[in-house]
Amino acid sequence: MKAVRFHEYGGPEVLRQEEVEQPVPGAGQVRIRVAATSFNAVDGNIRGGFMQGPIPVTLPHTPGLDVSGTVDALGESVRDIEVGDQVVGFLPMTGTGASAEYVLAPAEILAPAPKSIPLPDAAALPVVGLTAWQALFDHARLTKGQRVLVNGAGGAVGGYAVQLAARAGAYVIATAGPRSGERVRAHADEVIDHTTTDVGAAVSEPVDVVLNLAPIDPERLAALLALIRPGGVLVNTTVWMPAPSDEQRDVRGIDLFVRSDAGQLARLAELIDSGELRVEVARRVPLAELPAVHTQAAAGELHGKVVIVAPTAT
Repeated sequence: MKAVRFHEYGGPEVLRQEEVEQPVPGAGQVRIRVAATSFNAVDGNIRGGFMQGPIPVTLPHTPGLDVSGTVDALGESVRDIEVGDQVVGFLPMTGTGASAEYVLAPAEILAPAPKSIPLPDAAALPVVGLTAWQALFDHARLTKGQRVLVNGAGGAVGGYAVQLAARAGAYVIATAGPRSGERVRAHADEVIDHTTTDVGAAVSEPVDVVLNLAPIDPERLAALLALIRPGGVLVNTTVWMPAPSDEQRDVRGIDLFVRSDAGQLARLAELIDSGELRVEVARRVPLAELPAVHTQAAAGELHGKVVIVAPTAT
């Protein structure tokens, strides 16, 4: 089968498509005929060797944490999943990824794929959708009537976070640039153009929650604390920079490390099928072009969620 792998850490040039053996599922595993994976920023960091401490992978390594596809074979002791099921999942970070025609997955991490969108597009959901859900509800405990600032709402996580917060009945303030402002405005109560406006000056009343998704410097991140009411929370996804706190005002800073959760993923898929959550896909590219996607991301030229379509899906 075809797979894109890297045999050494480095720039996008270390990625190459090659023929590898089709994997055989072990106990508790299923084999998925991949429809698609998607690009996440962490894929580039893993490939570059910057995540060897928290995410040690075995070389050669196939990237691709997100997967959507069709169950092709079952290992022993697998229950509640059948060959032919269309599924979506967030694969183990240290394991083999889905930038291939087939991939193995632990059965317990899989959820039924949304039925109302093309199966390849479902690969745009797991990592970023779960990040948004866990930030808002597991960590921030967002509830109806609260005010939330989503800093960096123009990205993939931000798109889901704004939709989910609005659906929960929160008052949503979002920061976004001109490229994504209109899309964000469809769900947010207020949109601040961070390229022309100081966020701190634009937020007129304190918020209960700040969700920071932007790679801002520590001083700007710390300044966001002043926008949060006493007892509020700042959830930060830029894990290389610890979230600040303000103990005097009981404002907590939380660093988010997203985890796979099949139950939450199934709920997100249900919201998509009910029309309450929209999946945004900027581009769909074939597996052979994955190195070019990494190159664009490294140059800061990748905009929106890019889905990597496997040869088996075409």
